[in-house]
Amino acid sequence: MQITRPHAAMLASPGMGHVIPVIELGKRLAGSHGFHVTIFVLEADAASAQSQFLNSPGCDATLVNVIGLPSPDISGLVDPSVNFAIKILFMMRQTIPTLRSKISEMQHKPTALIVDLFGLDALRLGREFNMLTYIFIASNARFLSVVMYFPTLEKDVEEEHIIKKKPLAIPGCEPVRFEDTIETFLDPTDQIYREFVPFGLVFPTADGIIVNTWDDMEPKTLKSLQDPKLLGRIARVPVYPIGPLSRPVDPSKTNHPVLDWLNKQPNESVLYISFGSGGSLSAKQLTELAWGLELSQQRFVWVVRPPVDGSADSAYFSVNSGKIQDGTPDYLPEGFVSRTHERGLVVSSWAPQAEILAHQAVGGFLTHCGWNSVLESVVSGVPMIAWPLFAEQKMNATLLIEELGIAVRCGKLPSSEEVISRVEIDATVRKIMVEEEGCEMRERVKKLRDTAETSLSCDGGSGHESLSRVANQCDCLLERSRGMARGA
Repeated sequence: MQITRPHAAMLASPGMGHVIPVIELGKRLAGSHGFHVTIFVLEADAASAQSQFLNSPGCDATLVNVIGLPSPDISGLVDPSVNFAIKILFMMRQTIPTLRSKISEMQHKPTALIVDLFGLDALRLGREFNMLTYIFIASNARFLSVVMYFPTLEKDVEEEHIIKKKPLAIPGCEPVRFEDTIETFLDPTDQIYREFVPFGLVFPTADGIIVNTWDDMEPKTLKSLQDPKLLGRIARVPVYPIGPLSRPVDPSKTNHPVLDWLNKQPNESVLYISFGSGGSLSAKQLTELAWGLELSQQRFVWVVRPPVDGSADSAYFSVNSGKIQDGTPDYLPEGFVSRTHERGLVVSSWAPQAEILAHQAVGGFLTHCGWNSVLESVVSGVPMIAWPLFAEQKMNATLLIEELGIAVRCGKLPSSEEVISRVEIDATVRKIMVEEEGCEMRERVKKLRDTAETSLSCDGGSGHESLSRVANQCDCLLERSRGMARGA
C-alpha cells in the first residue's frame, strides 16, 4: 500500500504540562495538516492526574493513536531524593530501547520524530529510521532562548550572573534577572546542571524547533530566535512558533461538580486557585493562603493537596484524588470549609482546569505559572495572580507581569524560607478581583486572547502557517521517499 500522508511519531514526557501540549500538537497535525500521528506516553498510576486526563472525555484524542509505554524502574539509577527533572530524564533515557522497538515494528515508518526537552536522547533514532527530527518546547520562547544560550556563555559571564547575581544579557531579549534563573543553571557541581546544561547544544542537530507560543505573546524573543545575527546564530535551525496549544473546551462533554457550582455564581466573580499537577506548598504557607482567601471575602474554587515541607516539586509524581471536600481537611484551618462554603469550594488535587477557566463565572486565576496553565488562562481571557514555584515558572511570571501586564505578583518571590502572609494574599486577591488594576488586566488579557485565536486561524494565522511549514518539510521527505521507492 502506498503511503499517502506523513506519519509523525511523538514522545511525551510524564506530567500534565508535557502530555497535554503533545496531544494537542498531535491533534493539530492530524486534523489540520493530514498527518497520521502516533503518540507515545509513559504509563502512570491509574489515579494520577495524567491517567485521569487521558481517560477523560475532555482529552478527545480520537484523531491520534496514543500508545502507553511501560514506565521504567529507575530506582537503581538515581537517588530517590534527586530533583524531579533528573528522574524524568532517566525515565526517558531508559524508554528509548522500547521506543526503537515500537518504531521498527511499524509497517509505515514515521516521516518525523518529535520529542520534548526530556526526550532529546531519542533524536538519534531519526538517523536510524530516516526520519526528520523536531524538538518540541512545550514552554515558551523565553525558556528556549535561555536553554540554548546558557551553554555558550564564557565562564566569567556565567560567574557574574551566578556569583555576583548580575542580570544575564541575551542577544535581542530582555535580560534574565538572577532571581528568575532556573534552578538548573545555578550550581555547576550539581547533577541537574551537568545533565541539562549541555542539552542546549543539541538543539541545532534537529531539523527544527517547535515552540508553544505565538508572535503577539513574545514578539521580541521570537524575532531574536529567527534573526541570524542574534539568537538565530545559536539556534541554526528553523524555530516554529505554532501556539497556543491549549485543549479546546466543550462543556457538554464535561460533567463535574465544580462546573455545576460555577453555574450558580455571578460572571467573573470567582478566583480559581491551583498550583498544577506537581506543585505543593508548605503547611505554614497553606494555612496563610486559606486565611487570606477567607479574609478577602471573594468567591473561590481551590484545588488543594496536602502540604509538603520541602521542595515545591515534591508532589510531581504523586497520586491525585479529585474529590470535593465535604469537611475541612486536617491540613487547613479548622472550620475553613464550613465558614467559606457559601462562596468557596475546595477540591482535592485534580479538577477540569481548562473547563473551569473557560467558565464565565471565573474572573481570576492564582497560578504557579506553569506554561500550560498560563496558556489556558490566556485563551480564556482570565488575568492571573503569579505564584511561581520551580523550573521556568519565575521567568514566566516576569513575562506575564512586566512585559504583558496580565498578572500581578503575590508578595515577594516564594521560597522554602519565605511565607507570604494572609494580609498580602487578601490584598492581592482583592486587587485582581474587584479593584481597577484587575479590570485593566482583564481587558489586556482579553485582547491577547483574540490574538491567540487569530494565530490559530487556518486563514493565514501565524501559528497555523508556522506549523504548515513543518508539514511541508515532512511532505517533501515523503515525496523523496516515494521517488526512491519507484526508482528502486
